[in-house]
Amino acid sequence: MAQDLFELTGKVAVVTGGSRGLGREMVLAFAERGADVVIASRKIANCEAVADEVRALGRRALPIAYHAGSWDDADRLADAAYAEFGTVDILVNNAGMSPLYPSLEQVTEELFDKVIAVNLKGPFRLASLVGARMAAEAGGSIINVSSVASQRPSPTEAPYGAAKAGINSLTQSLAAAYGPSVRVNCIVPGPFLTDISKAWDLDAFNARAKHAFALGRGGEPHEIVGAALYFASSASSYTTGTTLNIDGLPR
Repeated sequence: MAQDLFELTGKVAVVTGGSRGLGREMVLAFAERGADVVIASRKIANCEAVADEVRALGRRALPIAYHAGSWDDADRLADAAYAEFGTVDILVNNAGMSPLYPSLEQVTEELFDKVIAVNLKGPFRLASLVGARMAAEAGGSIINVSSVASQRPSPTEAPYGAAKAGINSLTQSLAAAYGPSVRVNCIVPGPFLTDISKAWDLDAFNARAKHAFALGRGGEPHEIVGAALYFASSASSYTTGTTLNIDGLPR
Protein backbone atom coordinates (compact mmCIF):
# COMPACT_ATOMS: atom_id res chain seq x y z
CA MET A 1 0.00 0.00 0.00
CA ALA A 2 1.13 3.55 -0.67
CA GLN A 3 0.79 4.42 3.03
CA ASP A 4 3.36 1.75 3.89
CA LEU A 5 5.99 3.57 1.82
CA PHE A 6 6.29 6.17 4.60
CA GLU A 7 6.47 3.66 7.47
CA LEU A 8 9.52 4.10 9.72
CA THR A 9 8.87 1.47 12.39
CA GLY A 10 12.13 0.13 13.78
CA LYS A 11 14.19 2.95 12.31
CA VAL A 12 16.46 5.34 14.23
CA ALA A 13 16.67 8.98 13.18
CA VAL A 14 19.13 11.68 14.24
CA VAL A 15 17.91 15.24 13.73
CA THR A 16 20.17 18.22 14.39
CA GLY A 17 18.44 21.45 15.26
CA GLY A 18 15.66 19.12 16.33
CA SER A 19 14.32 21.05 19.30
CA ARG A 20 12.47 23.80 17.43
CA GLY A 21 11.07 24.93 14.11
CA LEU A 22 11.36 22.63 11.13
CA GLY A 23 13.57 20.21 13.05
CA ARG A 24 10.93 19.63 15.71
CA GLU A 25 8.30 19.02 13.03
CA MET A 26 10.50 16.36 11.45
CA VAL A 27 11.29 14.73 14.80
CA LEU A 28 7.61 14.34 15.66
CA ALA A 29 6.68 13.18 12.15
CA PHE A 30 9.33 10.46 12.28
CA ALA A 31 8.18 9.35 15.73
CA GLU A 32 4.53 9.27 14.66
CA ARG A 33 5.53 6.82 11.95
CA GLY A 34 7.43 4.54 14.29
CA ALA A 35 11.01 5.83 14.48
CA ASP A 36 13.09 6.34 17.60
CA VAL A 37 14.78 9.73 17.51
CA VAL A 38 17.95 11.47 18.66
CA ILE A 39 17.20 15.16 19.19
CA ALA A 40 20.37 17.25 18.96
CA SER A 41 20.50 20.99 19.52
CA ARG A 42 22.37 23.62 21.52
CA LYS A 43 20.07 23.82 24.54
CA ILE A 44 19.58 20.51 26.30
CA ALA A 45 16.39 21.65 28.08
CA ASN A 46 14.71 22.24 24.72
CA CYS A 47 15.90 18.86 23.47
CA GLU A 48 14.50 17.18 26.57
CA ALA A 49 11.12 18.85 26.07
CA VAL A 50 10.83 17.46 22.53
CA ALA A 51 12.11 14.09 23.76
CA ASP A 52 9.15 14.01 26.15
CA GLU A 53 6.83 14.59 23.20
CA VAL A 54 8.44 11.69 21.35
CA ARG A 55 8.08 9.39 24.35
CA ALA A 56 4.40 10.37 24.63
CA LEU A 57 4.04 8.90 21.12
CA GLY A 58 5.43 5.59 22.38
CA ARG A 59 8.90 5.92 20.89
CA ARG A 60 12.37 6.13 22.42
CA ALA A 61 14.20 9.45 22.43
CA LEU A 62 17.72 10.61 23.21
CA PRO A 63 18.21 14.36 23.79
CA ILE A 64 21.77 15.60 23.27
CA ALA A 65 23.30 19.06 23.61
CA TYR A 66 25.13 19.63 20.32
CA HIS A 67 27.07 22.47 18.71
CA ALA A 68 26.55 22.05 14.97
CA GLY A 69 29.75 23.92 14.15
CA SER A 70 32.00 21.71 16.26
CA TRP A 71 34.01 18.92 14.60
CA ASP A 72 34.43 17.17 17.95
CA ASP A 73 30.72 17.47 18.75
CA ALA A 74 29.88 15.71 15.48
CA ASP A 75 32.05 12.79 16.61
CA ARG A 76 30.44 12.84 20.06
CA LEU A 77 26.91 12.92 18.66
CA ALA A 78 27.54 10.02 16.29
CA ASP A 79 29.13 7.94 19.05
CA ALA A 80 26.24 8.66 21.45
CA ALA A 81 23.59 7.73 18.88
CA TYR A 82 25.23 4.41 18.06
CA ALA A 83 25.91 3.67 21.74
CA GLU A 84 22.23 4.21 22.60
CA PHE A 85 20.53 2.57 19.62
CA GLY A 86 23.18 0.48 17.88
CA THR A 87 22.39 1.94 14.49
CA VAL A 88 21.34 5.09 12.64
CA ASP A 89 19.01 4.76 9.67
CA ILE A 90 18.18 8.43 9.06
CA LEU A 91 20.32 11.53 9.57
CA VAL A 92 18.90 15.01 9.12
CA ASN A 93 21.45 17.84 9.03
CA ASN A 94 18.97 20.58 9.87
CA ALA A 95 20.82 22.89 12.27
CA GLY A 96 21.78 26.24 10.79
CA MET A 97 22.24 29.93 11.46
CA SER A 98 22.12 33.18 9.49
CA PRO A 99 23.10 36.11 11.73
CA LEU A 100 22.47 39.69 10.67
CA TYR A 101 25.34 42.05 9.91
CA PRO A 102 25.40 45.79 9.13
CA SER A 103 27.24 45.50 5.79
CA LEU A 104 29.41 43.06 3.89
CA GLU A 105 32.64 44.88 4.72
CA GLN A 106 31.72 44.77 8.40
CA VAL A 107 31.41 40.97 8.47
CA THR A 108 34.08 39.85 10.93
CA GLU A 109 36.28 36.84 10.44
CA GLU A 110 34.76 35.36 13.59
CA LEU A 111 31.20 35.70 12.25
CA PHE A 112 32.18 34.33 8.83
CA ASP A 113 33.92 31.31 10.32
CA LYS A 114 30.99 30.61 12.64
CA VAL A 115 28.46 30.68 9.80
CA ILE A 116 30.56 28.35 7.65
CA ALA A 117 31.18 26.02 10.60
CA VAL A 118 27.53 25.63 11.60
CA ASN A 119 26.10 25.44 8.10
CA LEU A 120 28.79 23.46 6.28
CA LYS A 121 31.72 22.16 8.33
CA GLY A 122 29.67 20.42 11.01
CA PRO A 123 27.18 18.85 8.59
CA PHE A 124 30.09 17.57 6.47
CA ARG A 125 31.73 15.90 9.44
CA LEU A 126 28.54 14.38 10.83
CA ALA A 127 27.33 13.12 7.45
CA SER A 128 30.76 11.64 6.72
CA LEU A 129 30.89 9.76 10.01
CA VAL A 130 27.33 8.46 9.88
CA GLY A 131 27.34 7.87 6.12
CA ALA A 132 30.43 5.67 6.35
CA ARG A 133 28.84 3.56 9.10
CA MET A 134 25.54 3.35 7.21
CA ALA A 135 27.36 2.15 4.09
CA ALA A 136 29.28 -0.47 6.08
CA GLU A 137 26.07 -1.75 7.70
CA ALA A 138 22.47 -1.78 6.43
CA GLY A 139 22.45 1.52 4.53
CA GLY A 140 20.26 4.50 5.27
CA SER A 141 19.15 7.99 4.30
CA ILE A 142 20.87 11.32 4.88
CA ILE A 143 18.81 14.48 4.48
CA ASN A 144 20.60 17.82 4.30
CA VAL A 145 18.61 21.00 4.84
CA SER A 146 19.75 23.89 2.67
CA SER A 147 18.00 27.19 1.87
CA VAL A 148 16.78 29.15 -1.13
CA ALA A 149 19.61 31.53 -0.16
CA SER A 150 21.89 28.92 -1.75
CA GLN A 151 20.27 29.68 -5.11
CA ARG A 152 19.09 33.29 -4.83
CA PRO A 153 21.22 34.91 -2.10
CA SER A 154 20.61 38.47 -0.99
CA PRO A 155 23.34 40.86 0.22
CA THR A 156 22.13 40.30 3.78
CA GLU A 157 22.94 36.56 3.76
CA ALA A 158 26.14 36.23 1.74
CA PRO A 159 28.15 33.90 4.02
CA TYR A 160 25.01 31.87 4.80
CA GLY A 161 24.06 31.51 1.13
CA ALA A 162 27.60 30.43 0.26
CA ALA A 163 27.60 27.82 3.02
CA LYS A 164 24.23 26.45 1.95
CA ALA A 165 25.41 26.30 -1.67
CA GLY A 166 28.19 24.13 -0.30
CA ILE A 167 25.54 21.87 1.26
CA ASN A 168 23.88 21.46 -2.15
CA SER A 169 27.22 20.41 -3.62
CA LEU A 170 28.03 18.20 -0.64
CA THR A 171 24.73 16.36 -1.12
CA GLN A 172 25.82 15.14 -4.54
CA SER A 173 29.33 14.27 -3.36
CA LEU A 174 28.03 12.20 -0.46
CA ALA A 175 25.44 10.49 -2.64
CA ALA A 176 28.20 9.35 -4.98
CA ALA A 177 30.50 8.36 -2.12
CA TYR A 178 28.06 6.29 -0.09
CA GLY A 179 25.76 4.79 -2.69
CA PRO A 180 24.27 2.38 -3.47
CA SER A 181 23.07 1.57 0.04
CA VAL A 182 22.97 5.14 1.37
CA ARG A 183 20.78 7.80 -0.23
CA VAL A 184 21.69 11.46 0.29
CA ASN A 185 19.20 14.19 -0.60
CA CYS A 186 18.60 17.83 0.21
CA ILE A 187 15.56 19.90 1.16
CA VAL A 188 15.77 23.55 0.09
CA PRO A 189 13.25 25.53 2.17
CA GLY A 190 12.01 28.99 1.43
CA PRO A 191 10.60 31.29 4.14
CA PHE A 192 8.80 29.28 6.79
CA LEU A 193 6.80 30.83 9.61
CA THR A 194 8.71 29.18 12.45
CA ASP A 195 9.58 30.91 15.70
CA ILE A 196 12.35 32.73 13.81
CA SER A 197 9.68 34.63 11.88
CA LYS A 198 8.64 36.36 15.10
CA ALA A 199 11.53 38.74 14.47
CA TRP A 200 10.15 39.66 11.03
CA ASP A 201 7.76 42.46 10.15
CA LEU A 202 5.04 39.91 9.37
CA ASP A 203 2.58 42.45 7.99
CA ALA A 204 5.16 43.58 5.46
CA PHE A 205 6.19 40.01 4.68
CA ASN A 206 2.62 38.82 4.14
CA ALA A 207 1.81 41.79 1.92
CA ARG A 208 4.88 41.11 -0.23
CA ALA A 209 4.31 37.34 -0.30
CA LYS A 210 0.89 37.79 -1.91
CA HIS A 211 2.62 39.04 -5.03
CA ALA A 212 6.15 37.65 -4.75
CA PHE A 213 5.26 33.96 -4.33
CA ALA A 214 3.13 31.76 -6.56
CA LEU A 215 1.40 30.38 -3.45
CA GLY A 216 1.03 33.86 -2.00
CA ARG A 217 2.31 33.14 1.52
CA GLY A 218 5.09 31.79 3.70
CA GLY A 219 5.26 28.12 4.61
CA GLU A 220 3.74 26.66 7.75
CA PRO A 221 6.22 24.50 9.72
CA HIS A 222 4.24 21.28 9.26
CA GLU A 223 4.52 21.68 5.48
CA ILE A 224 8.14 20.49 5.60
CA VAL A 225 7.03 17.04 6.78
CA GLY A 226 6.03 15.59 3.41
CA ALA A 227 9.47 16.12 1.90
CA ALA A 228 11.23 14.83 5.02
CA LEU A 229 9.16 11.64 5.12
CA TYR A 230 9.68 11.08 1.41
CA PHE A 231 13.46 11.26 1.70
CA ALA A 232 13.60 9.35 5.01
CA SER A 233 11.48 6.42 3.87
CA SER A 234 11.40 3.79 1.14
CA ALA A 235 9.14 6.10 -0.87
CA SER A 236 12.36 7.65 -2.24
CA SER A 237 14.20 4.36 -2.81
CA TYR A 238 15.40 5.46 -6.28
CA THR A 239 16.14 9.08 -5.38
CA THR A 240 19.60 10.30 -4.38
CA GLY A 241 21.75 13.37 -4.92
CA THR A 242 18.58 15.44 -5.34
CA THR A 243 17.71 18.94 -4.11
CA LEU A 244 14.01 19.61 -3.59
CA ASN A 245 12.75 23.16 -3.23
CA ILE A 246 9.92 23.70 -0.74
CA ASP A 247 9.53 27.43 -1.24
CA GLY A 248 6.12 28.42 -2.59
CA LEU A 249 7.85 29.38 -5.86
CA PRO A 250 9.26 32.89 -5.60
CA ARG A 251 8.63 34.74 -8.84
